[in-house]
Amino acid sequence: MTAATAAASAPHGFAVLVVEDEELYARAIGRELGRRGVACDLAFSGAEGLAAAAHGRYQMILLDHRLPDEDGIRLIPLLLARQPSAAVVMMTAYHAIPNAVQAIRQGAEDYVVKEPSVMPIVERVLEARARHAVKAAAADWKEHKRGGLLGRSAAMLQAIEQLQRIARSPETTVLLTGETGVGKEVAARFLHELSAPAGAPLVTVDCMTVPANLAESLLFGHEKGAFTGAEQTRAGAFEEARDGTLFLDEIGDVGDLQGKLLRVLESRRFQRLGSLREVALRARVVGATNRDLGAMVREGTFRRDLYERLSVFPIHLPPLRDRGEDVELLAEHFRAFYAQKLGKALRPIDDEVMARLRGYPYPGNVRELKNVIERAVILTETDRVELRHLPQRVLAAERGAGLGGAAGDAVGAAEFVPGVDSLEALEVRMIKQAMRRAGNVKAEAARLLGISRYQLLRRMDKYQIQ
Repeated sequence: MTAATAAASAPHGFAVLVVEDEELYARAIGRELGRRGVACDLAFSGAEGLAAAAHGRYQMILLDHRLPDEDGIRLIPLLLARQPSAAVVMMTAYHAIPNAVQAIRQGAEDYVVKEPSVMPIVERVLEARARHAVKAAAADWKEHKRGGLLGRSAAMLQAIEQLQRIARSPETTVLLTGETGVGKEVAARFLHELSAPAGAPLVTVDCMTVPANLAESLLFGHEKGAFTGAEQTRAGAFEEARDGTLFLDEIGDVGDLQGKLLRVLESRRFQRLGSLREVALRARVVGATNRDLGAMVREGTFRRDLYERLSVFPIHLPPLRDRGEDVELLAEHFRAFYAQKLGKALRPIDDEVMARLRGYPYPGNVRELKNVIERAVILTETDRVELRHLPQRVLAAERGAGLGGAAGDAVGAAEFVPGVDSLEALEVRMIKQAMRRAGNVKAEAARLLGISRYQLLRRMDKYQIQ
């Protein structure tokens, strides 16, 4: 690329400037970096390097010690004046400690000896890119208060933008849709942090796990003596949420309370069991489901009026297989998180391991990727994650298949047939497939599906799967 063109087109804001007068060596570095998706500009003299630094924006500069028109060490402060955030790495054909010390004193981050192969230098750049991605994600995360919604894909950025917009309307009901493990609860927390007053509570209710005979009391509260065993007055989730957020997860399983929930959402008032006094609903209600509520409405298992009330502002969270560019960012984030949590000094994930991570379809979505990385960090006894630390289902996935491909050992082969399948039919097939692959061991099947064992048992009971 010509000067500054790579800096302008660098994905995720990472570009490299190579200032090297040996043209074949410089082009070899540029070629290998390009193969790995790293934007790179080449300059073959000190003057060209300074010109590129004046017009582009680079996160790393590889600088040759001996240039035809200038000493590389003397160029360091001039380059840094133009690129103050760049890491300068001095390259030389000979190892000389005084030169290394002088280069570092002038502002260089490191000093490397050039070898016949450019791969050691390329690996250094890839490590720097991974560190930059984690730092940039962390800064971006903090700046926008994303609270865990990490991603740079167009689909994820659209969902984040929608959440930021609806945050301005704190009473509007929101419906989050998406597969299990995509981060619906994280999205609800993000919305809560953006829109609720400081210190306001976020109350979560999993509608799938609430016993039917206790659901009304749990949601709306009860007065003392309202039913057998009601020995004291208790506030329900709607009341506990106060002026914060009530998150109703798996709202498609709310069951017989659909009518009462509709009345509360429309009137924004409710009553405790055993009480005639109405209580004002002050909280925002956020529902979430991995089921097709529209199909349930057509089948008569979910009220249309409740569906329309819930979906005043629907937001769909995309599956990880549709967010290919986010896998590396998420994997690095989880690696850094668990390394710090476990007190391990780990290097960024290398290309070979990352390629396998990218080639797996993640039926359990972000939650499954998180579990894969946590397991790998626990298993490693060195300073890096290796292929042997990945689960067999990830290793068995066909390399290069991409997130949309099928994995050899993953529960992702169940294909959706438009016009024939409902979401429930697809879910039944996936559960049966997971049970077969897990040898009918429910805990293992739940792990393959990326859900809890209790959730699996509830679904098996619901669909009468033996």
